[in-house]
Amino acid sequence: MSTSPEKPLILIADDRPSSRELLRLVLEHAGYAVIEAEDGEEALDRARDGNPDLILLDLQMPGLDGYGVLAALRGEARFRNLPVLALTASAMRGDRERIMDAGFTDYLAKPAGPEVLRETVARMLRESAAQSLEREETA
Repeated sequence: MSTSPEKPLILIADDRPSSRELLRLVLEHAGYAVIEAEDGEEALDRARDGNPDLILLDLQMPGLDGYGVLAALRGEARFRNLPVLALTASAMRGDRERIMDAGFTDYLAKPAGPEVLRETVARMLRESAAQSLEREETA
């Protein structure tokens, strides 16, 4: 979706500046372009303006939370297949099912180590690219 095929664009939406900074540093070091949002409304604006290739979305933000952001995005045709990684500090029994049932592509419990984050993002981008090719071939 981004205009730079050699450098995928990732949107980080998290209300904690320290979390955004850590995620940004890890992802930029891995070669990704990054844009940030500090709340759900800003996340929607940044997604619509920036056309990211992947979104990292904190579930617990004030105002519009991660579930609300995802619902709004999935309601727009251009975002229906966009990979969205849920980030949550809550890793309770049943959370994975609830998160996946809501329409997230995958999720990570915070804090996630840099290697796990890099591997998860790379895998999600690969899978998204493969699915895009399949959709083009069957269209």
